[in-house]
Amino acid sequence: MLGLLGSAVLGGSVAVGGYKLLEPARTDAPQVVAADPNVRYTSALHNSTYNVPEGLNFVAAASAVTPAVVHVMTEYAPKMAQNDQIRMDPFLRQFFGDDFDGGGMRRQQQGPQVGSGSGVIIAANGYIVTNNHVIDKADKIEVVLDDKRKYSATLVGADPTTDLALLKVNADNLPFVRYGNSDNVKVGEWVLAVGNPFNLNSTVTAGIISAKGRNINILNREDRMGIESFLQTDAVVNPGNSGGALVNLNGDLVGINSAIASHTGSFEGYSFAVPSAIVSKVVDDLLKYKVVQRALLGVNIREVDATLASEKKLKSLDGVYVMGMSANSAAADAGLKEGDIITEINGVKVNTSSQLQEQVARFRPGDKIKVSYLRGDDRKTATATLRNASGTTDIVREESTASIEYEGAKFSSLSRQEQNKLDIEGGAKISGVRGSNFRATGIGDGFIITRIDKNKVTKPQDVKRYLDAAKQSQGALVEGVYPDGRKAYYPIGQSE
Repeated sequence: MLGLLGSAVLGGSVAVGGYKLLEPARTDAPQVVAADPNVRYTSALHNSTYNVPEGLNFVAAASAVTPAVVHVMTEYAPKMAQNDQIRMDPFLRQFFGDDFDGGGMRRQQQGPQVGSGSGVIIAANGYIVTNNHVIDKADKIEVVLDDKRKYSATLVGADPTTDLALLKVNADNLPFVRYGNSDNVKVGEWVLAVGNPFNLNSTVTAGIISAKGRNINILNREDRMGIESFLQTDAVVNPGNSGGALVNLNGDLVGINSAIASHTGSFEGYSFAVPSAIVSKVVDDLLKYKVVQRALLGVNIREVDATLASEKKLKSLDGVYVMGMSANSAAADAGLKEGDIITEINGVKVNTSSQLQEQVARFRPGDKIKVSYLRGDDRKTATATLRNASGTTDIVREESTASIEYEGAKFSSLSRQEQNKLDIEGGAKISGVRGSNFRATGIGDGFIITRIDKNKVTKPQDVKRYLDAAKQSQGALVEGVYPDGRKAYYPIGQSE
């Protein structure tokens, strides 16, 4: 029995020793764990010593950019409630009183309103870029930095055609974000969105560039001057992110977050940013001229698709088709004709209307650009000298809003606060009616003209221009509002 027991112990020892000698050495390298639904992952599994490769780490970009993204807080004065059906003449007000609205109801005033968004400090001396829709019509603008410092901000200028605005605070040595080149951004590249969604300060989200040159038709304007060539990304953006930064992994600004595609008002997968190439140009214009210099090629275009290619017997789907052009436009002077297909601007391919608009919008009136196009089977290149909206190559200066004297009355511009209270844009306030040629019209002092016939009045000079033109016709219908919110119409110069 002892012999058998000794043999068993010796055999077991030999087996265990042999296994230990043949067992592979353990390493500290990360192990691949099978996706077993029965396995519960613990904190120990997350505590890996694996180093994220350089270029895929968001920490450096987030820490560099977050201090330079501010919370923009706006305040709006109470607006005068208006009934669009009221057309009360001042004569009737003497009988019914100032609070009568024609239906026995008293006017109501809305309470003060507030709003918020984001902004990006682009210079250490206090210049901040945001969206125009974040500060549009605001009576008071404040910005709060990531370190909780608060400053009052003034509006340097705004550009509704790109939905950008420039603010200034009185401060120095502020953290700021460098411009990156949005042209170099690639589809599929990682980007970070930094802003203040739902008043959650300094929120950072990550995503990739989903598309470039995207048009989503949110800047539709009567003058058709809106520029939409957005960077599309799937980085999470929500209300409050507007005006915030879209940066690459170097922390360089490649866009200003402006909009989301949503059926609910919240993020559903895609967001859109104004490219930094457009941002830098708009900011430069606002600093130098107080107004953005919009250069125009002067063509009516249509994107080339299968339908157009079949209709026009085109051999390629590249480029944009010239449907027509303005007389004496930059395109016409450069030799372009209806039926040409523009394929490149300064060597950059353009296949959509938004891409063409973006490339031209980088320049100012008087600048020259190279336009490559197809005419039949021939490839041609022309040099076009861009024009402004008036058809000249002059730099556009900020329009004067000074008061004017016309037909014995004085017309003055409105303050931003007056416009916001009445919920109007522009307008011209009349005074001195009793001693003027307007005394027989029924217009009272303080009346604010907002429209003459179909023409919108944005400044006092518009009144003279439109009424002078009306003298050649049967007169004009003047529309406007009194400071108390009542609207009125007055016929001027109409024959009996």
